[in-house]
Amino acid sequence: MLSVNLFDIAALLWFVALWAGYGYYAEHRGNNQPTLSSTLDIYRGDWMRRVLMRENRIADASVLGNLERNGAFFASSSLLIMAGILTAIGYADEAMAVFQGLPWMTNEGRLMWELKLATLLVVFIYSFFKFTWSMRQYNFCSVLVGSAPLNSEKNISPAERIAFANSAAEVANLAGDTFNLGLRSYYYGLAVLAWFIHPVAFIVASTAVVAILYQREFHSKALAILRSGKVFEDTK
Repeated sequence: MLSVNLFDIAALLWFVALWAGYGYYAEHRGNNQPTLSSTLDIYRGDWMRRVLMRENRIADASVLGNLERNGAFFASSSLLIMAGILTAIGYADEAMAVFQGLPWMTNEGRLMWELKLATLLVVFIYSFFKFTWSMRQYNFCSVLVGSAPLNSEKNISPAERIAFANSAAEVANLAGDTFNLGLRSYYYGLAVLAWFIHPVAFIVASTAVVAILYQREFHSKALAILRSGKVFEDTK
């Protein structure tokens, strides 16, 4: 039992290292290499500059509302998942009896079972906080769009308009990046599910999730299409 527990702990440490390591890599690599996140940041900047050119901002408010609702959907889903995990913790013995009857399941004690459930719970608590913060940031952006100066306001200088557009774009970028972090946690949650089968499956699933995230963020067809739709003056 001791060796199995040590293997489980090693798999958990691998998972944490991958999550933290990829998050750091994706954030800093985007400064030098095109990514989905950095490319969308540029498009959001264009969006906010064009907001100032329009007198009617109903379409912009509608888009922001849809983005905010996406965060609300995932936040509520995270709450439901957390409720299910807490229920499984409360009925640990019954749940263990069901799962250990499945093939390839490892025989483990209650402590390891609860550790796995607790890890899954932490992942979705993290996702809940990220999605709710993303919702609030999109709400801030909605306020900024509502307060954006009109073309008819001649007392607003071009420099003030540019500064306003940059501030609104930065808030939108923060909201989008926070939403992305919350969405990643769902991928990591799927990797944790493999831990209930075997620690080796957990290691493989964690590695596969990071590989998928990397491919989509740095080498996906969506990124290529986004980059082809605009002439970029820099490498971002």
